[in-house]
Amino acid sequence: MKFEHLQNLISESLGVDNEKITLEADLVADLGADSLDAAELVMSIEDMFKVEVSDEDAQKFKTVGEIWQFIVENTSK
Repeated sequence: MKFEHLQNLISESLGVDNEKITLEADLVADLGADSLDAAELVMSIEDMFKVEVSDEDAQKFKTVGEIWQFIVENTSK
């Protein structure tokens, strides 16, 4: 599992360059995601990383780093 996989997924989902997708990048302010983008992104993350993201957890995702931390914590079990 590599961060680059998440970068590529976000890049394809939001149509932004990989260079903009850093751990500090804000999904809305920096990457231009709206609520529909966020919902589609969560579904893609679930498929790619084989994790289940609750609605409550999904609403907490503000930065790419928060998503990455969730993936790491929930796939290493």
